[in-house]
Amino acid sequence: MLAPNTTVIAKELIAGLRFPRQPIPLSKEQRKEIYFRMHEATRLGNAEHGKCRITFQDDEGLKAVETTIWTFDPENIVLKYGMSIPVSRVVSIEIP
Repeated sequence: MLAPNTTVIAKELIAGLRFPRQPIPLSKEQRKEIYFRMHEATRLGNAEHGKCRITFQDDEGLKAVETTIWTFDPENIVLKYGMSIPVSRVVSIEIP
């Protein structure tokens, strides 16, 4: 479920967004849940080309994108065509 004031965008628009360096303030449990979801969404994306919804915050506010996660590292979630979202700016990942 989307949080209020969240804008759903096309993944192609991510390349033009600006992400502040400071991380979103989340608890350790919330961070663990995001990492768990990243693993699950990556497996789903690579095995079944399944999409997930990533909610994140750029310099303008909350945004969400429905996409496939190809891979990730401790710093970034990598999407198709080399676009990426900083892990530190992710608020949630929802898998259908």
